[in-house]
Amino acid sequence: MATVEIDSKSGFCFGVVTAIRKAEEELEKGGKLYCLGDIVHNNEEVERLKEKGLITINHKEFMQLRDAKVLLRAHGEPPETYNLAKENNIEIIDATCPVVLRLQQQIKETYTKAQEDECIVIYGKRGHAEVNGLVGQTEGKAVVIEGEEDWHMVDTSKNIHLYSQTTKSVEGLNRMAEGLRKLQSKDNCLECHDTICRQVANRIPNIREFARSHDMILFVCGEKSSNGKVLFEECLKVNANSQMISNASMINITNLSDKVNIGICGATSTPKWLMEEVAEFVRQTIFGEQRVKTNK
Repeated sequence: MATVEIDSKSGFCFGVVTAIRKAEEELEKGGKLYCLGDIVHNNEEVERLKEKGLITINHKEFMQLRDAKVLLRAHGEPPETYNLAKENNIEIIDATCPVVLRLQQQIKETYTKAQEDECIVIYGKRGHAEVNGLVGQTEGKAVVIEGEEDWHMVDTSKNIHLYSQTTKSVEGLNRMAEGLRKLQSKDNCLECHDTICRQVANRIPNIREFARSHDMILFVCGEKSSNGKVLFEECLKVNANSQMISNASMINITNLSDKVNIGICGATSTPKWLMEEVAEFVRQTIFGEQRVKTNK
């Protein structure tokens, strides 16, 4: 008999859980609540909170606000965001993930103490909200690298402090460190700060095992999720029958017809209720089971 299983270890990380809880608590109090950027990189969850009253704004709109209440999502923000909020009488509901906050403080301390022969390098996605917040701790002077194609941007004649976006892989960070060390002279050193969130990093071996143990994988995540792209690639490495979808409407039903064991998993930005909706759709459409209403 065919089965549909949801990965119990997929879904929101604790940073996202906290941010959404804070948003819901504030919305229950009434009044306008703005969020600077999508609270999570998942359109379905953003829409759910929009229906509850959360207003998503960009940084340009934030600059024009006065006397308002704004939630800062788990990704964190650079110092200038807080300075502007103070100037414009904006109440900040700070939902920055503790792991990200600690990393910001580390980078700021390193930058404050850095000598002329030292530079700060951040391994991450250029333009990502978290990375922007990290670069902001260095007054914009940190160099962001996404891969070995960016090594030429780093001044390897200096001593390097290498940090990482919290959602990157440990393997990737080690690869960056090894490559940059080879470009340095023997008189220079590279200090690699492992700042990767283990709750996120530990999902990689789990997702590999989960994908390997199923005939077909439906990976549920938003198009903007960096973490989702990383985890989906891990699924593909061990199971070629993996499909990335944003919601149930994207499922290629033909591909599922002959599969006995279907696994459903997602990113740290994927809500459990959305994976449950996908599972119920598959059970109803493919196996003719009655759809069960999910709790959002």
